[in-house]
Amino acid sequence: MTVTVRDLRSDAPADLAGFARVRQAALPFILVTPGSLAHDLTQLHPDAHYRPLVAVAGGEVIGTAQVHLAHESSEPGQGNLNVYVHPGHTRRGAGTLLVRAAEEHLAAHGATKLFAWVLDQPGNRAFAEAHGYRASRSAHFLRLDLANGTLPPLQDPPPGVELRPASAFAADPRPLFELDAETTADEPSDVDTEFTDYEAWLAETWRHPLFSAELTTVALVDGRPAAFSAARTDGGTRYATGMTGTARAHRGRGLAKLAKNDSLHRARAAGYTEAFTGNDTGNGPMIAINRWFGYEICGTEVRYVREPG
Repeated sequence: MTVTVRDLRSDAPADLAGFARVRQAALPFILVTPGSLAHDLTQLHPDAHYRPLVAVAGGEVIGTAQVHLAHESSEPGQGNLNVYVHPGHTRRGAGTLLVRAAEEHLAAHGATKLFAWVLDQPGNRAFAEAHGYRASRSAHFLRLDLANGTLPPLQDPPPGVELRPASAFAADPRPLFELDAETTADEPSDVDTEFTDYEAWLAETWRHPLFSAELTTVALVDGRPAAFSAARTDGGTRYATGMTGTARAHRGRGLAKLAKNDSLHRARAAGYTEAFTGNDTGNGPMIAINRWFGYEICGTEVRYVREPG
C-alpha cells in the first residue's frame, strides 16, 4: 500500500486523532491530545515555521513529524524534527519520507543545524545514523504510579515561604513568565532557550489546553515567586510535570521539591493515576529528587544532530 506524506490538517478531526494515536503508541510517556495538537498548530509563533506532517497509508495516519525552528534560541538556523511511526507500521518507508519532507522544509527556512530526539533502541538509532545524524546528549522519561505508590508526606513551608496554585496569578501571570524564563535558560540542553516574548508565552504555555494552572504549584518567598512545578494533564488520568525549577537566588533550599510534592499530592487527590516527567541524563540532582518521589525510569531518548552540507 502506497505511503504518502502531507501536512496535518487542523480542521480534520481524523487527522488530529490519528496524529495523537501514533504519538501515544510510539511515545506513551508524553501527553498529547487532538486539542493540544490543534492549539500548537494555530498558536505557535510564526518564526517557528511550525509544520506538523503525517504519513498516510490507506487513509490511515501511520507516522508523524513535528517540525520547527528553534526561534527562541540566540543562535539562528537551528531546526527540530521529531519523527515517530506507529510500531505496527514500521519498515514501510514512512520514516524516510517524513525525514525528507521535514529536512526540505527546514532548509527552505534557513536551518543549518538539525536536531532530532530518537528513542534509545537499536533500530531507531540505526535509522538516525543511516540518515547522517550523530548522537549527542540523552534524556530519561520517568513514570510514577500515583494510584498505588506512596508519596512523601506533605511538609509545612519554612517561615517566609508560601505555596499557592498558579491559578492565583490568573489576573497577572507575568511573574510566572519571568520565573519560567530564568529557570528554562539554565536547563541542560544543546539548544539554548530564551523566553523574551510575553505574549507568545501566554499563547503557547499559559493558555495551552494541557496546562493546569490549578495543579501547578508556586513557592513564594516573601510574596514573590521563587520556585514552581508546572503541571500538564490530559483531562483523563495522566499528569505530567512540564518544568520544575527555582530562581537562582533561592536554589539549595528545597523549594522546588516542596512545590512538586504539593502538586503531586493535589494531582492524586484530583483523580490522576499516572505521573510522568523527564530529565537530562546528566541532571543528577533532579533525577535524585524524582527517585525520592518514587519515579522510575521508563524510557530513554537520544538527541541526534546533523549539519547538512
